[in-house]
Amino acid sequence: MVMVESIELLLIFLLLLALTVKPVGLLLLPIAEGRVPAPLSRADAVLMRILGIDPDRGGTWGAYARALIVFNGAGLFLLYAVLRLQGLLPMNPEGFPGLSPARAFNLAVSSVTNTNWTAGGVETSISLFSRMAGFTVQNFASCATGLAVSLVLMRAFRASEADVVGNFWADLVRLSVWVILPLSFVFGLLFVACGVPQTFTASPASLSGELIPLGPVASETAAQLLGTNGGGFFSANSAHPFANPSPLSNFLSVLAMVLIPSGLTWTFGRMAGNAREGWTIWTAMALIFTFSTAAFAYLEADFGGFAQVWGATGAECSLEGKELRLGLAHTSLFTTAATATSCGAVNASLDSLAPLAGMIPALLILLGEVVFGGAGSGFCSMMIFTIVAVFAAGLMVGRTPEYIGKKIDVRAMKLAAIAMLMGPLLVLPGTVASLLTDAGVGAAANPGAHGFTEIFYAWASAANNNGSAFAALDADRTWYHLGLGAAMWIGRFSALILMLALAGVLARSRSAPISSGTLATTGPLFCGLLIGVILLVGVLTYLPALALGPIADHLVLASCGAP
Repeated sequence: MVMVESIELLLIFLLLLALTVKPVGLLLLPIAEGRVPAPLSRADAVLMRILGIDPDRGGTWGAYARALIVFNGAGLFLLYAVLRLQGLLPMNPEGFPGLSPARAFNLAVSSVTNTNWTAGGVETSISLFSRMAGFTVQNFASCATGLAVSLVLMRAFRASEADVVGNFWADLVRLSVWVILPLSFVFGLLFVACGVPQTFTASPASLSGELIPLGPVASETAAQLLGTNGGGFFSANSAHPFANPSPLSNFLSVLAMVLIPSGLTWTFGRMAGNAREGWTIWTAMALIFTFSTAAFAYLEADFGGFAQVWGATGAECSLEGKELRLGLAHTSLFTTAATATSCGAVNASLDSLAPLAGMIPALLILLGEVVFGGAGSGFCSMMIFTIVAVFAAGLMVGRTPEYIGKKIDVRAMKLAAIAMLMGPLLVLPGTVASLLTDAGVGAAANPGAHGFTEIFYAWASAANNNGSAFAALDADRTWYHLGLGAAMWIGRFSALILMLALAGVLARSRSAPISSGTLATTGPLFCGLLIGVILLVGVLTYLPALALGPIADHLVLASCGAP
């Protein structure tokens, strides 16, 4: 019964998501083409004039990358200063002092990199000013940054022997004002209608005698979910009844996470001149998402086959660490979406999942979050795997690899290979270093394989800018504040710069006409090849670590439950 409910909810969600692909893609298409919709052109021109931006003055990929780094570096500095000085700043009715240097650094980096890793209690240490002038601003800025890079990559496939890839400042403003802001406004109203608080009162709410601080929860939640930022107003995130009060708010939250990444595929199809190219990418994402959600629901409903260990039925076992008002079906959909994208929001305790069920969100993160992925960054990651799939297919048929009229030369493949390696180069050494230090090992709440999973998942989440965690890990320590902060920054901006460099290579190359001998990159065959490449590369890279973590944890439970 639980599985039936989960599958029904999943199918309803995918149907609704498919219906939103074109409208969201249409919203993004004009900006991808370097303009805004005609009704907004006059307002956009005034805005650009006020800000001193000439949208027609584009630059090379190097200039675009420099502007991106300068903007995000300034954002990091300003947010760090706000967090350190929040005790002296306004809108702090609880009188929270400034944060320690290590924690302020970690929170600032996590917000600027679209990760929103939040070690420590946020509602008991972060002022309203820090949230609104810091976190919420970065919810917009980090989302727009990732989207901007994805649009540059799309333009590169359309360009031919061109050096100019776009104007970062124009893309940033247009995406923030004409895309993210109106969508956040709509979802903010929907969340308020569902019962999510939106207030500036200094008086905390009382729930069963417990005082709970309030604030602009709905607006912050809308921005952090639409921008795939994760985080949240409360430490319990979307498991908190004020942030996610009902199954309807839960469903809307999942839709918000996937809405923009899903629409990007349609925009890409139009930019590529063939809508089927975009739908092929979307289908590959949707198939992996469907399998992952169904597998998670099955493994968690049956608790990996160990219901007898706990002396209860599978359905009862699945309630541990879950919010009863949501149930397993909504938990499965939310958890899979939050880790398939780079959102990282949670509506249940990941640490309480069955070992193999907990492996599903970990694997989705380790794949590089190509399944819809973050706003923009997920599309870029999918393009990396698409290029690798085209290259592999070209080798098999003895032809020069070619994708949408662009020959994939050695420079493009080198950049794609480096981008694929950045994740493992951060996750695996970081995990090993934590296991070799007292500060790293001592943070794990559980011994053995489960404790290993807690540490491994933290590094995977940080390096891939997800932000979710096996919350039993005590990451509120200097080791993790600095280590995970460095992993977040390097993981985010190395990937974005490599994508811009790849866009520069593709834009400068000559577009070749598609002939009868060109590899077809639409349809079921290429979709299957793409899924195979994603799973092969991702699973083989991390199989030893997964064997030491969730798989070993599963076998330990099996031995304990053996008669």
